[in-house]
Amino acid sequence: MHSGSKSAKTSKEPMQNYLIIDAHQDIAWNMLTFGRDYTRSVGETRQLEQGTSSPKHNGDTLLGWDAYQQGHVAVIFSTLFASPQRWNEGEWDILCYQDIQQADQLYRAQIDLYHRLVEEHPDKFTLIRTRGELNALLEINTLPANGEPRDQPIGLVLLMECADGVRHPTELEEWWALGVRLIGPAWAGTRYCGGTKEPGPLTKEGYALLDVMADLGFCLDLSHMDEKAALQALDHFPGNLMATHANAKALLKGTESNRHLSDPVILSIIERQGVIGVVPYNNFLRVGWKRGHARQLVPLQIVADQIDYICQLAGDARHAGIGSDFDGGFGLQSVPEGIDTIADLQKLSSLLANKGYQSTEIAAVMGGNWANFLKRALPETV
Repeated sequence: MHSGSKSAKTSKEPMQNYLIIDAHQDIAWNMLTFGRDYTRSVGETRQLEQGTSSPKHNGDTLLGWDAYQQGHVAVIFSTLFASPQRWNEGEWDILCYQDIQQADQLYRAQIDLYHRLVEEHPDKFTLIRTRGELNALLEINTLPANGEPRDQPIGLVLLMECADGVRHPTELEEWWALGVRLIGPAWAGTRYCGGTKEPGPLTKEGYALLDVMADLGFCLDLSHMDEKAALQALDHFPGNLMATHANAKALLKGTESNRHLSDPVILSIIERQGVIGVVPYNNFLRVGWKRGHARQLVPLQIVADQIDYICQLAGDARHAGIGSDFDGGFGLQSVPEGIDTIADLQKLSSLLANKGYQSTEIAAVMGGNWANFLKRALPETV
């Protein structure tokens, strides 16, 4: 589709800003695990955490109210997330479950937190459950003129990452009523399917979960699903699907991880009109990069390359987006050089322009594709 030739735009020209929809942030996990308050600025959180163990375990935060506004972040897919006890990383890692009863309790605590967040800070956060609520938010979430301060509420679309919080598919109706709209069956392997570092197919319970999800209108997140399970789900699930935070395996030569998306999975998501959120996490961008390695080894250009790869497979720019996963087990020390906060994702626009992308295509990648996906996928009313 694009030749990759340089456009007329140069680095001397002012960077154009776009509305961002970020398809993956572990907000509740961070608030409960580290006591982070995302109504604060990035600088305030970093200062408060100096001398604590939080940056050691999760890196310095990339998220805060000032950065959301400076970065023109309009909507966040906000997760319910807890990990199985077998993947516990230490005493600090408190949101781990031994069984599905514990998983249910942890996920309910997080959904309660999101409801309190929007009730206590209605000027800052609002729950997005319907197409009407999304449209109303996007109508007021406009880009200000240059130099004008921005103070706009952020929409939260609730995403259950790892479906172990669902004790039985019959409970899905209750989760829907609580505002959950997106579900990823896996993180590591679950009783529903194989997942990251724990490969395997969809199970009988997994097929049953997908059937009820489809009946109720949930969207399926293929992120973390093992390739075999993802391909089975693509064949079986008739509803809206996507990968909120996953990168193309083809650009990660030599990787042995099943965390990344193969071309067959990417092409199937594209065929189903899905969107893939590229993750700006160094370990998912350069094989062999580990925490403690220099950030300079991973330029931001590699994120643009991942976006471009999906667009080239699709033949258009309608299926790539951003799924930052920021503060999801990593922070400032583990993202590409050039990113200090989420606001710096705007720098991707000039990198994409240099690859030949037009402003309408860049707007689609930064947030428009996720907006269109949600407009198709969300119900008209509660």
